[in-house]
Amino acid sequence: MREPGISVVICVYTEDRWEDILAAVSSVRGQSYPALETLLVVDHNGVLLERLDREYKEAGDVRVLANAGPRGLSAGRNTGVAASHGEVIAFLDDDAVAEREWLRRFAEGYADPRVLAVGGRTLPVWASGRRPAWFPEEFDWVVGCTYRGLPPGRVRVRNVLGGNASFRRTAFDAAGGFATGIGRDGDRRPLGCEETELCIRLTRARPDALLLIDDRAVIHHRVPAAREHFAYFRTRAYAEGLSKALVARSVGAGKGLESERRYTTRVLPVGIARGLRDALLARPGGAGRAGAIVAGVLTAAGGYVVGSVRARRGGPAFSVVPVASVTSVASARTPGSDTGAGTEEGERP
Repeated sequence: MREPGISVVICVYTEDRWEDILAAVSSVRGQSYPALETLLVVDHNGVLLERLDREYKEAGDVRVLANAGPRGLSAGRNTGVAASHGEVIAFLDDDAVAEREWLRRFAEGYADPRVLAVGGRTLPVWASGRRPAWFPEEFDWVVGCTYRGLPPGRVRVRNVLGGNASFRRTAFDAAGGFATGIGRDGDRRPLGCEETELCIRLTRARPDALLLIDDRAVIHHRVPAAREHFAYFRTRAYAEGLSKALVARSVGAGKGLESERRYTTRVLPVGIARGLRDALLARPGGAGRAGAIVAGVLTAAGGYVVGSVRARRGGPAFSVVPVASVTSVASARTPGSDTGAGTEEGERP
């Protein structure tokens, strides 16, 4: 089968991550399987838009675009998809770097025409230089990384994880784009799950579709110091519960919580037992990890309950539009034309 051309989309929003953004682009440029193009989608920040345009003005392999939709990661990704030319669109976080074989592993996954999405493995790079002793690997999703409990190798999954993922273009034709109103937004809680909702919607539209994770497609994701503290852990777990309630509202609790049931009934009890064993053996952080798992589950459950109540009362909703509908807007936006520019910072994974 012909090897697919891959466009890489990196959504950015703040100048505070300038060096991270340059490193992310450099890691794409260093791939053994060259990207067709790299698209930097700037989320309503005119200053950053113009600065990146100057930086890559002479680069034929990098394009700088303004988010053509509402503020937030989902609309930024949709803008990138609409403006891209590749048969496959890969997404990389703006504070992550990809290993040299990243795109090659993605490309290999698409040898089977039934495969519509391939994700990879995301490893944390802790600001302090090491994992906090209390922080359980089962909750690495809190900091946007692959967590303990996912199966190894190249395996079929319900959904890929958005910061290290790729989709065949036809996936968006079948299911539409990322839902707006869910996912990260610079000035709101650190919500997520937009890729989960999209993947479930995709497999409903295409029941024959295969979604894979290949743990050889590796990226390294920076974890800032603020996210090494329990306060962020708790906030992110609560936001995950809110997000899962939105997903369940969209696709039903049966499918929306399918993987989560296995995670909470099989993976987490083992993690608690491991932490307690380490505590008995006087290993650092054992009791803390066990306690963090319990606290994380209870906090996420609380968020889910609150989110479900809000949904029943007509709370925040989200919408799905065909990616093609933003194509004309994305192509028309040029650096410096973003009248909605701002420099607000927020939490992104």
